[in-house]
Amino acid sequence: MRPYLPLNALRAFESSARHLSFTRAALELNVTQAAVSQQVRMLEERLGTTLFRRLPRGLAMTDEGLALRPVLTDAFDRIEAVLKQFEGGHFHEVLTVGVVGTFAVGWLMPRLKSFRDAHPFVELRLLTNNNLVDLATEGLDFAIRFGDGTWPGSLATRLLDAPLTLLCTPGIAARLSKPADLVAETLLRSYRADDWINWFAAAGIAPRPIRGPIFDSSRLMVEAAMQGAGVALAPALMFDHEIDTGRLVRPFDIEVQAGSYWLTWLKGKPMTSAMRLFSQWLVNEATAQTAS
Repeated sequence: MRPYLPLNALRAFESSARHLSFTRAALELNVTQAAVSQQVRMLEERLGTTLFRRLPRGLAMTDEGLALRPVLTDAFDRIEAVLKQFEGGHFHEVLTVGVVGTFAVGWLMPRLKSFRDAHPFVELRLLTNNNLVDLATEGLDFAIRFGDGTWPGSLATRLLDAPLTLLCTPGIAARLSKPADLVAETLLRSYRADDWINWFAAAGIAPRPIRGPIFDSSRLMVEAAMQGAGVALAPALMFDHEIDTGRLVRPFDIEVQAGSYWLTWLKGKPMTSAMRLFSQWLVNEATAQTAS
């Protein structure tokens, strides 16, 4: 039967192994050097092996000590990380979400206060991206993406449809009485090459060569449009504030579908309580948006 190993002895060994000194370990643990030495010796006796070679100046670890140290360091780090999440008698759960930048600024940010008010013990961490994200390697619980809902190894819940429409300044809009007038304007492009071609088809006009700048973010592209750099083709839903304040105008009502916004997560990943709360809140908010 495996011997009982006191937590204090394991802690004394782990600290001594990091410092290679009983004295520095004693300072860290707020005990005497003799107490640390005694705890380590007791651990060695119970394991039936030597963990340190005692040298005239400090300590040297044996192979057995080298094998044990990383396991204990990881365990104590994980315990400490969990304990730090307790505050005021409540457990604070961290939730990490990757969000495509356009959605984050144009839709999610104005609503985050309601989530925080409803679930103050969920510590939300948002990481923006340009729709290129790896849930596993980036350690994300969720990713909010724009597309058709099919990403390898992921599950997805549709949040919002976001058809693309023309957006520009009022000054440029005044020059556009019909879609064919776009021939004289700079057309700003996203990384999706077919967006303008599809819009021309929906407008019933022949496609024209497009030589405008290319942006990896609709948010950045529309910011250029607001500066008068040209006409953007973007999801108007993400720019309600700019349209309401008159900084942007929709010169035509013609829209094309390029995709939707989706909440995605890894297949097989267990849903934490924070994940469940956030996904339910997000779906409810999106449903309310669609119904309004």
